[in-house]
Amino acid sequence: MKKNDKYKYPSSTRSEFEGKRLYEVVGHRLPSVTTILSTTKPKAAEESIQRWRDRVGHQRSKEIFETSAARGTALHKYLEMHVLGEGYRDLTNVGQQAEQMANIVIKKGLSNVSEYYGIEATLYYPGLYAGTTDFICVHNGSDTVVDFKQTNKPKRREWIDDYFMQLGAYGMAHDHVYGTKINKGVIMMINPDGYYQEFIIEGPEFKNYKHKFLKRVDEYYNDYVFQKD
Repeated sequence: MKKNDKYKYPSSTRSEFEGKRLYEVVGHRLPSVTTILSTTKPKAAEESIQRWRDRVGHQRSKEIFETSAARGTALHKYLEMHVLGEGYRDLTNVGQQAEQMANIVIKKGLSNVSEYYGIEATLYYPGLYAGTTDFICVHNGSDTVVDFKQTNKPKRREWIDDYFMQLGAYGMAHDHVYGTKINKGVIMMINPDGYYQEFIIEGPEFKNYKHKFLKRVDEYYNDYVFQKD
């Protein structure tokens, strides 16, 4: 896969304020996409997570979250180094598991990518939000925003609305800053057992998730930021 330098992505720095991730990018200080989504998460979703924590226990749920986060970080690192054509090894147990998972994503997902514009690229929508997208590429002939996800168990499509809204957010930011018309997003998901899932949104569905994310942006600023101020 070849690199296309058509777009110049800015550098950024991250900071935390009251537990929320902020991006400093091109003179803007903006909340991250994930901060907006987590802050505006519906109560039902929060209650479901709390019930799970209560069921498995505080210590065990903490261990699961930490292991998942470490595995996800290692998975992203392996995929990033593969795209850049650089070698990478992590000989920890989590790292070796992530390498096996990454190889499946490479074989089943990245094999459909002909060229890419950026990996771990900072995107921002002036005055609203910013974030780091995993991958911006040409996937089966279409400009596409891609997110790599590790999961402890397979997911159903209806469970991952927030993932789709992330793709919509990054697509909107890219379109606004670079004048593109990205109309496709792909979630490449893998679990520790090697089960690969791919979820694609495009056309009207992709546009719908852009609108759904904008509603969450409105909620974030109107119900959280402005009320707090």
